Amino acid sequence: MDADEALKLDNQFCFVVYALSRKIIGQYRPLLSAIELTYPQYLVMLVLWEHLPNPAKPGGVTIKFIGERLMLDTGTLTPLLKRLEQRGLIHRERAKDDEREVLVRLSLEGIELKQKAKDIPFKVMCDTALPLDEVLKLKEALKVMLALDTEPAIQSGC
Repeated sequence: MDADEALKLDNQFCFVVYALSRKIIGQYRPLLSAIELTYPQYLVMLVLWEHLPNPAKPGGVTIKFIGERLMLDTGTLTPLLKRLEQRGLIHRERAKDDEREVLVRLSLEGIELKQKAKDIPFKVMCDTALPLDEVLKLKEALKVMLALDTEPAIQSGC
């Protein structure tokens, strides 16, 4: 592929991923609207539902942990968490052993919201044009790419 071809929008891998991401998030929008969550808030709740599954066991996860799982910085997470707390879905509190850490835990309402969200992944999956096995293969390939620890091309001399 020559330089002119390489600079065409339709030849950009990043554009396809970007456009697909926007399309998929758009499919989530009406489903999440029904439970009054934005997509980023939904991602936070997914992390909390996964890592705080038992309401009988009190505990929490750190903001740092949530940020690492979602690949988001604290400056992006803090307003999200604040809105979830204002809505009564989570509680934030300083860790007793290290006041620099803030722990996040689910409220009873946050735990109950999980039940309302259970069908969302299945509804979105049904909206895809690809068979389930192809969607799962694509997801795994993208996870491999995401996990690659590569240097930017400018540094690697690519």
